[in-house]
Amino acid sequence: MTLRVEVDRDACVSAGKCVAAAPAFFQFDDDELVVVDPSAPVPNDKLLLRIAKSCPSQAIHVYDGDQRIEL
Repeated sequence: MTLRVEVDRDACVSAGKCVAAAPAFFQFDDDELVVVDPSAPVPNDKLLLRIAKSCPSQAIHVYDGDQRIEL
């Protein structure tokens, strides 16, 4: 399964758990909100789901194709 990730910038509280877990893929922008670096390697699906589940503000949304995965 190849998953796709989106970050809800309105929900992001800049906790940084995702950045700590996958610093090449998740990064802070100039506003200290998380963004995904599309040129970085995507973490494996298991890690990506674990990171999304651990987001305290539930700002990380994971999709399998167009279907959002409920975490």
